[in-house]
Amino acid sequence: MSTGAPRQRELYPNPQFARANWHDLCGQWGFAHDDADAGRDAGWFRDGPFDRQITVPFPPESEASGIHAQGFHPVVWYRRDFATPAVGAGDRLMLHFGAVDYLAEVWVNGQLVARHEGGHTPFSADITAALNAEGEQTIVVRAEDQPRDVRFPRGKQDWLEVPHNIWYHRTTGIWQPVWLEVVASLHITDLHWTPDLANARVRCEVRLSGMPAEPVQLRVRLMAKGALLADTSVSVADGEAVAYITIPDLEHFTYREHLLWTPEKPNLIDATVTLGDDVVESYLGLRSAEVGEGFFLLNGLPYYLRLVLGQNYWPQSHLAAPDPDALRHEAQLIKDMGFNGVRIHQKIEDPRFLYWCDSIGLVVWEEMPSAYAFSASAVERLSREWMEAIRRDKSHPCIIAWVPLNESWGVSQIAVRADQAHYASGLYHLTKALDPSRPVISNDGWELVESDIWSVHDYAPDGEGLSRRFQTAEDIDAMLAGMGPARRRVILGGRERGDKPVMLTEFGGLSFTPKQGEAWHGYSTVKDAGAFEARLDSLFSAIAASPHVAGYCYTQLTDTEQETNGLLTAARKPKLPVETLHRIMTQPAASVPYELIDKDRRVARKASGSET
Repeated sequence: MSTGAPRQRELYPNPQFARANWHDLCGQWGFAHDDADAGRDAGWFRDGPFDRQITVPFPPESEASGIHAQGFHPVVWYRRDFATPAVGAGDRLMLHFGAVDYLAEVWVNGQLVARHEGGHTPFSADITAALNAEGEQTIVVRAEDQPRDVRFPRGKQDWLEVPHNIWYHRTTGIWQPVWLEVVASLHITDLHWTPDLANARVRCEVRLSGMPAEPVQLRVRLMAKGALLADTSVSVADGEAVAYITIPDLEHFTYREHLLWTPEKPNLIDATVTLGDDVVESYLGLRSAEVGEGFFLLNGLPYYLRLVLGQNYWPQSHLAAPDPDALRHEAQLIKDMGFNGVRIHQKIEDPRFLYWCDSIGLVVWEEMPSAYAFSASAVERLSREWMEAIRRDKSHPCIIAWVPLNESWGVSQIAVRADQAHYASGLYHLTKALDPSRPVISNDGWELVESDIWSVHDYAPDGEGLSRRFQTAEDIDAMLAGMGPARRRVILGGRERGDKPVMLTEFGGLSFTPKQGEAWHGYSTVKDAGAFEARLDSLFSAIAASPHVAGYCYTQLTDTEQETNGLLTAARKPKLPVETLHRIMTQPAASVPYELIDKDRRVARKASGSET
């Protein structure tokens, strides 16, 4: 596989950390329910009753899996035989899982090789020592996902057997790709990029599989559209290393503009990182993401955020995409409708979707799936998995904000309980410790503690309602200091607004008036497409007219199960012409005056034929 080619890169399960020698294990696996939880004692990891077939990576609750069992089945088992890839002398064979919900145990040829807790994050195992000398190898996976346990990060997965309100069918077991990879004995396990635009350089941070017996050279080669940007080598004598790669072209005003990443110009820098015999193909985007003076700042300049709330859930395959191209299609639809970003709601998304956001040009708010009860175990579980998510994703240029909590889910008494407030503050500071380069929203929507953005959820049914709360600075200050639109305090602890931006991060939620007996959940209804367009126009015009709002996130992208308030149907069909949606979403924002100037320039360029 040539991972450097864009079409090949997108096929690798983690396109930002790709190697050539990998083998896909998705497809048909043996499967069994274990409702009595007897399989471990009965030795199913050696010889189990795998009497059914499942298509991996689709969850067994979904139609695409071939199982389509939507009741409570807390424990499931998988089995797959595979032929041993060619493994050179001294090389290792790694087994990778993109995500298994929730608790996974993995055996190879009857030997336990991995145990992982966390339903949305990846894990790996070196299986070299467990391989048979000849013949086929056998992988067995046990996955446990207790459906009624609300103390682990569930996201939008319902704890009731039949989905209700705004919660959906569960996802149990394997739901992201599984693959094998041949690696050198000493190899890179983590690779992180942090642009430093002010100093015209990039920080490259690596972790290794072990301590080098003697110093080894780490080489970093950066290319932009086939031209060499930098080629740097450092000597590594530890299990972790940092290299700073100077990019002289970033000091040149004209060249800089052609190198920076923005949604309008999503320039990606190809990177090859070599450590001895280990070669990793990667990429990065040169950009900064900050807040200040009441704005979100992209590359140091005010940038108005036009986000849509994405559940990224498909009727036939649930949290798993129906195929890799569906991830590209999802990102492209968001872009075509006029949004410049997406807030992935209550889900850690497949890295291939983030690749498409990097490539197509969309900013992303990454949000941790919530637990729904507060306890010591809930704190431990969510914090651990959140750290794993940041570790996996913090090099993506598309990600410009982290959201560890949403609407006080799992911290329902945060306004009156110090332990819950400390927890939210702790998640904010933990996130900043792991990645100080991006804004963090402590508890999106209301009851915010430490936060870099004051985010508000307001489901006013029309533009007039939004204008009353967001038009003047005085109105916004009064709302932030008191009760917000959802009858919750917006900011806790007497914190000052300061120069942090204010954003409307959930609004709209429009749905068509349901027919008799029709399942429905929306926040406001319209009778037909004409009324839908008029209401959307009213809402977006009101928020665009506010000189004090730095961005928005509309609820939501698609109809999802009984939550029928999408701009698209569940089948990804627009409810209005895409051109109409684009016109509504891209109204120039009063808070960023340059948008009006830029719009006129684009009109003139298009008229002259210099821009199509």
